[in-house]
Amino acid sequence: MSDEAADFLLETRGASRELGAWVVGLAFGRDGSLGFGLGDGTLRIVQPAAPEQDWRSVAAHDGAVLSLAADAKDGYLTGGDDGRLLRTAPDGTTTEIASLGAMKWVEHVAAHESGLRAASLGKQLHLFDGKGQRLKTLLHPSSVGGIAFDAKGKRVAASHYNGASLWFVASKEDKPRLLEWKGSHAAIAISPDGTHVVTAMQENALHGWRLADGQHMRMSGYPSKTQFLSFTARGRWLATSGADAIVIWPFFGGGPMGKAPTELAGGDGVLCNAVACHPQHEVVAAGFADGLVLIAEIASGKVVPVAAPGHGGISALGWNAAGTHLAFGTEDGFAGLVDLSRRV
Repeated sequence: MSDEAADFLLETRGASRELGAWVVGLAFGRDGSLGFGLGDGTLRIVQPAAPEQDWRSVAAHDGAVLSLAADAKDGYLTGGDDGRLLRTAPDGTTTEIASLGAMKWVEHVAAHESGLRAASLGKQLHLFDGKGQRLKTLLHPSSVGGIAFDAKGKRVAASHYNGASLWFVASKEDKPRLLEWKGSHAAIAISPDGTHVVTAMQENALHGWRLADGQHMRMSGYPSKTQFLSFTARGRWLATSGADAIVIWPFFGGGPMGKAPTELAGGDGVLCNAVACHPQHEVVAAGFADGLVLIAEIASGKVVPVAAPGHGGISALGWNAAGTHLAFGTEDGFAGLVDLSRRV
């Protein structure tokens, strides 16, 4: 595909900015705004309804933003290498939820619409309520590599060395269900129906557990480490980065055990850096190491180009809740937002 074709949607339906620092992560707030967390410690906020207006810059962390998530009700939750957990409102007002230690890194954050917030620092996973009060601290055998709430907000999972821990957040006795598998585990995802947990491993493979019976699922063959895991809305497919195509594993009909993955939009040898499944349809967005962004329909394999290569490797990618807007950011500090509310 030509660069002209690949840039079509961004040029005709999008807005973009040079933000000047590595885009560490992005999230659409539950209020509808869009936030980008940057390596220079700032948060940039834009309103998708008026992306041509100034993108608000908020001085958040003294150092880099290490993690970003949509907060429980609106705005954003960020962790930094200054040891602070912050909430930033849509208008840019910043509130410190916790200072977890100078010279320490808040590497992972998550929030659930019920009001729960989570932040990890080393071996500790801290849980906070909607008022910012610390509920409990959950300890793990090694540094936490990733965290995720289940769809109902009743459980939180944390990956670490030799597996993952699954906690009931309201339990009076904080004893996790240990999901064991040797090796170092990083990115983590819980299927939408809460039946499976999957982690990305240091050794270019995924590992999964079927919670009903503890059945292990080994998904290997990646040429690089997987950084992004994304289930489709009904949990039928798991899209992953880490290969020169979008690798999608079937989680139906007994899969992924004994099933081959589907590969979409590959073949040119460029690594897929990031994936994000549409919140409603079996469609996945992908960003590549050369800056290419595209959308692929799983059933047909049809590919729609969103943005051309040339602005740095994709480091952040995500949809809004309605699935009408797609945003991306790159290692070189370029950010884009595309309006897909009209039929492609």
